[in-house]
Amino acid sequence: MHNLLKIKTYAFVGPSGTGKSYRAGYVASSKNINFIIDDGLLIKDNEVVAGVSAKKAPTKIETVRNALFGNEEKRKEVQDALKKYKPESILILGTSDDMVDKIASNLGLSPISERVYINEVATEEEMETARRIRVTEGKHVIPVPTFEIKKDFSGYLLDPLQIFKSKGKDEVPYISEKSIIRPTFSYMGNFTISDSVFKGIIQNVASKTDGIYKVLKVRIDKTDNEVGGVILYIEVSVEFGNNIVDTLVNLKKKITREIENLTAMYVSRVDIIAKNIHFNEELK
Repeated sequence: MHNLLKIKTYAFVGPSGTGKSYRAGYVASSKNINFIIDDGLLIKDNEVVAGVSAKKAPTKIETVRNALFGNEEKRKEVQDALKKYKPESILILGTSDDMVDKIASNLGLSPISERVYINEVATEEEMETARRIRVTEGKHVIPVPTFEIKKDFSGYLLDPLQIFKSKGKDEVPYISEKSIIRPTFSYMGNFTISDSVFKGIIQNVASKTDGIYKVLKVRIDKTDNEVGGVILYIEVSVEFGNNIVDTLVNLKKKITREIENLTAMYVSRVDIIAKNIHFNEELK
């Protein structure tokens, strides 16, 4: 088993909203670090490998608790991932020295060996611009591509932020995509998708699912709980000769996966009813 105390721990510290996540990749790259801990997520080379973002929490208190890995189950998930990947070093993002020290301690990592502060890599003007965006638009940058984090933030607005980077002096710049999300507790405005979009996706998935003859009815309801998302009610006609339960379970999984992947909306519940059975002409 990998000893977490052997991982060299770095910290990137700065007040909330000053652009830490935006510059995390630069700081990590300068130290040859491939793993980042940011807001409850363990990120490896631009891919989320463990954790649940603290920004999904409904309150600021829960957000802080999640970011500090105060939840045993979430903490163990990240610890297990670290034991699996065995990184030589890791960069922890936090708003204060106390915060990064607490995260390292809670995860069982070695004490912070080196600290980088936001004012060492960003000007006062850049930090002020980041603060203004956070306060006025409620946006937060997470250093992973949009497609990697879309499902984790189902139902909340995501915008890709593309930044030109250069690998070296004579190298051609490349585009690095980051995700901008609105924390649930500071969400401003609504993110609405037409019911016809859901119906179109459902019809398309059903047409490619074995055992489904036709979609007869679709109803879409929005949930009223704090998590948000949609509830789907679907009536279908099933082809004769198929196991109805297995066919409906398969359709439910495919619809849920496709809607969450294509729209970023969280599917709270899917109710599918086999309204009738379709017989082929030769069986009649």
